Amino acid sequence: MKLLISSDHAGFPLKEDVRANLVAAGHEVVDLGAYEVEPEDDYPDFAEKLGEAIKAGVARRGILICGSGVGVCVASNKIPGIRAGMCHDTYSAHQGVEHDDMNVLVVGARIIGASLAYELAHVFVGATFQGQEARFQRRFKKVLAIEARYLSGGGSAKPA
Repeated sequence: MKLLISSDHAGFPLKEDVRANLVAAGHEVVDLGAYEVEPEDDYPDFAEKLGEAIKAGVARRGILICGSGVGVCVASNKIPGIRAGMCHDTYSAHQGVEHDDMNVLVVGARIIGASLAYELAHVFVGATFQGQEARFQRRFKKVLAIEARYLSGGGSAKPA
């Protein structure tokens, strides 16, 4: 499978390990940076770059890594069409794809180690959206409707 991968400085070492592991398993992995540890880089930049690459059709799925996973998850989910899930267990990594058509796996490099990250990446890659099941299709359509409503300015959220 062709995948995208990206991280900020905090996720860089784990990104390099996960990328190498996926390539060794036969996957084509497009590395969108970071390409070195640069403490001044910012996670939203890498989340946006990966999300835009998915939207452009470079690959259908990607993996984002930062220190906790929270920052890149929040940032990437602001991009229409991106469904990122932070997963630190294998069940969520495959279930997010199977039930919710998750297209970005997010992990925290300061939360999990390389061995678990490899497992998460492989179950994420091996999972398939179960959209033929009516309940998953119904729920997915509702998620897309929420996204469309807010994109069109019709959302009802009010500032706190």
